[in-house]
Amino acid sequence: MTGEALSASVDALRAAGVEEPRLDAELLLAEATGWDRARLVADPGADLPPAAVRSFAEMVRRRLRREPVAYITGRRGFHRIELAVDPRVLIPRPETELLVDLALELGPGRVLDVGTGSGAVALAVAAELPGCEVTATDTSAAALEVARANAERLGLAERVELVEAMLPVGAGRFDLGLANLPYVSEAEWDALEREVTEWEPRTALLAGPDGLEVLRTAIPALAGVAEVVALEVGAGQATAVGELMIAAGLDAIEIRADLAGVPRVVIGRAGVDA
Repeated sequence: MTGEALSASVDALRAAGVEEPRLDAELLLAEATGWDRARLVADPGADLPPAAVRSFAEMVRRRLRREPVAYITGRRGFHRIELAVDPRVLIPRPETELLVDLALELGPGRVLDVGTGSGAVALAVAAELPGCEVTATDTSAAALEVARANAERLGLAERVELVEAMLPVGAGRFDLGLANLPYVSEAEWDALEREVTEWEPRTALLAGPDGLEVLRTAIPALAGVAEVVALEVGAGQATAVGELMIAAGLDAIEIRADLAGVPRVVIGRAGVDA
């Protein structure tokens, strides 16, 4: 029965140290059955089809190994779109949606998304701003395969240009440059959850001793091609990133916090007096 399956899996996941065992169990059972979570909760006595029981058991085994739910189900919601994800790309986080929110606020004509990964930011911007020209880059060919598949599935392949590089060559200037680049320091790595360190792509996360190694290169490059630059940063990095922006010729620096109150996005503008 539904209730018994959920109860047993919650206990097992909790014992394995999973942070949100109930939520994860419900998401996995919903995936296995094709039912929504409300139905699972409302009808705990419902019998599960044998195929769903087998599928759910395998999913729980994977989660016990601390594989992220998004990789198990193969998808993750982001802003107003759903993305296919796998270990070739980072799992999009809610805080990254701040970059999309900024684009919607500014209404740019041309947007550059650097380090696109699954295509989350670029595709969300394209979906929300039909008149916007979007270019997305990544140095990982494997990540671009995922982004390209997402673009095609969402019907956005004709509107989002994908480029294997840090920056596109000869593309001219952009109204807005967005980036969620690696910003985890080497000292922070071992303290991260196993879901991150054992499953997500290390090269998309680690950025040297202080977490700023990639940004030191990317900020001057972005400042040279975009009127407004917005970067997602790690906790405690906002001030240092703002200083890097100023050194690159950007000003009117603005810092925005995520829902947890962590300074998460740093914005700099070209040719504006602070």
